Amino acid sequence: MQIGVFMALSAKAVDVAELAQKAESVGFESMWMPEHPIMPAHTTSRYRGTPDGSVPPYMYDMVDPYMALSRASAVTSKIKLGTSISLIPERNPLMLAKVISTLDHYSGGRFILGVGAGWHREETEIMGGNFDHRWTQTRENIQAMKELWTKEQAEFHGTYVDFPPVYCDPKPVQQPNPPVLLGGAASNLFRRIVGWADGWLPAGASVEQVKAGRASLDELAESAGRDPASIQITVFNVPAEPDTLKQYEEAGADRVILSLPNAREAGAVDEVERLAEAAL
Repeated sequence: MQIGVFMALSAKAVDVAELAQKAESVGFESMWMPEHPIMPAHTTSRYRGTPDGSVPPYMYDMVDPYMALSRASAVTSKIKLGTSISLIPERNPLMLAKVISTLDHYSGGRFILGVGAGWHREETEIMGGNFDHRWTQTRENIQAMKELWTKEQAEFHGTYVDFPPVYCDPKPVQQPNPPVLLGGAASNLFRRIVGWADGWLPAGASVEQVKAGRASLDELAESAGRDPASIQITVFNVPAEPDTLKQYEEAGADRVILSLPNAREAGAVDEVERLAEAAL
């Protein structure tokens, strides 16, 4: 089982290049970054991760994950670079396809696309997404990007994405595309994964939930004529405890992602090393 590290950074405090170099040197397999391009000043959306539904302060000044991972790729050679997660309905798929393929090209095929549809209605709508149909829009955007990544001349005609034949280069190093992992816990999420993605990226799922998810994904994949081994499970926000990590591996997780404590503070580089000592 692979072990990665999650970093929710502010550009004001820590240079992602330093953290990336340290994470690679101490043995983390991957590093992951979140996305919130803007945060509305007035909102009625409730965040599930806090008892009162309030938005955590760190979400107000996140760096752009693609820019940060690009900087990280330039100072590393092995560590994989993932989004956890990228808000697909909030981005133009033609432009995002170019960003991702360029990052994958320059990193030598190290990018992993962790995907989310978003939980913040006002943010999604300000950024041009359709909140009520955000998963349908996410699927179309991913399908359109796959066309751009794999065809010399690509075109797509859907409800949310519609373009005539175009050229889009460079292509990603990873073919047919960088791995696409879907976050969330929607009732039909596993069918989406089997239908058009490469894995599941749950946040804070228990060992029992991972075990049940692995069984469900295997069954759905076999029914669809797909190799269950082609679907990976990456569990985000797992405690850095060796016994717990072993339990996740036995439950069917292919990768776990540990959260870097104090990632936005001056001592974050040292925290990377302490986290590795606790888990690797």
